Amino acid sequence: MVSPRSPMLTALLGRAADYGLPRSFYTDPAYHQSDLDHIFYKEWLFAGHSCEIARPGDYFTLQVGAYPLFVVRGRDQRARAFHNVCRHRGQQLCSSARGSSAKVVCPYHQWTYELDGRLIFARDMRGQIDHGRLGLKPVHCEEVAGYLFISLAETPVDFAPFRAAVEPYMAPHRLTEAKVAFETKTIEQGNWKLVMENNRECYHCRRNHPELCRTFSDRPTLTGVDGVAGDETIAAHWRRCEAMGLPSRFRIAESGQYRTARIPFVDDKESMTMSGRAAVRRLLADFTSPTLGSMLLFHFPTSWNHLLADHAVSFRVLPLGPTESELTTKWLVHREAREGVDYDVKELTEVWYATNEEDKRVVQDNQKGVNSPAYEPGPYSRVHEGGVIQFVDWYSRLMIERLSSRSGTAASAA
Repeated sequence: MVSPRSPMLTALLGRAADYGLPRSFYTDPAYHQSDLDHIFYKEWLFAGHSCEIARPGDYFTLQVGAYPLFVVRGRDQRARAFHNVCRHRGQQLCSSARGSSAKVVCPYHQWTYELDGRLIFARDMRGQIDHGRLGLKPVHCEEVAGYLFISLAETPVDFAPFRAAVEPYMAPHRLTEAKVAFETKTIEQGNWKLVMENNRECYHCRRNHPELCRTFSDRPTLTGVDGVAGDETIAAHWRRCEAMGLPSRFRIAESGQYRTARIPFVDDKESMTMSGRAAVRRLLADFTSPTLGSMLLFHFPTSWNHLLADHAVSFRVLPLGPTESELTTKWLVHREAREGVDYDVKELTEVWYATNEEDKRVVQDNQKGVNSPAYEPGPYSRVHEGGVIQFVDWYSRLMIERLSSRSGTAASAA
């Protein structure tokens, strides 16, 4: 007997085209858990950068829903990810946000693991345990052009199509030779989808982001997915970049999960700074011109990115609860660029630091409105909110597919 369709699936199937999601998708703990189960625990997620674990033993930690994780560089130079849980009594192994260690040693009872996850020491347990069966539990990890992605799925989605699509766009910026110059974490009092929706349009930019709009145009063709190829300003920028050997044209996955394109800045400015000039004297690579605009990379559900000539900015969104999200922003520069000589941190970060704070307020107020029982989904602007429509359509299709595959329906409330 097929169980009744879940309210979540029913709502998705009944959603009007170009309209937002019902209130429960942004407020209900059961819906939040369903997002974790069907998206964050199954999809590839942007975790961090290769340069953060440049040497064997370097690691960083992150939390995805209920799962504490760490990513580490092995002696064979391979990046690996593991559950941050000792196989003895479950103690958290790495408590710092980042660090370096020759071995992974549990601070509780000193069980010791090699950097590839093998258990190599458990005091006074000789003959009692099979070391080979008690290695760290691995998490799938892939590295592409200086970016690290992880998947908690038992059998992850094929990573190869994403690699093939984005690597030619990313590789010229040589982020494997970069370093993180600055990092911020922002707790936004809003559902992760509201954070992503806010990022996917510039309908709000002119009023809310005066710093960003000095260099980043609010033209809808920059944030949407329709009409971009017909925008002559963008097409001319593509031709200039392609003449330098840089792949530039708009490319989107068939699923809609990721896309790339190079976009020009206002008046051909060089960088996302208050002055519009490059923030870093030493460019990321041997570009013939600093006027490359931004190479935009979007990857749902966690990330958007700006790769410029002089620096790059990455953004990672992770859900903390039904109405709370964590945004991690990192500014990358050439690894040999010297602070105070080649760049000034304030100049490098002030545009996006201000923009993140402004978006924090926007998302918080958006969530407060959505929390009201009076809220009902409204229509998106087809002119300005094409990127939001595309994101919500991607989310809806994926959730319909995964909820429907659970014995024909989803169980219980979500």
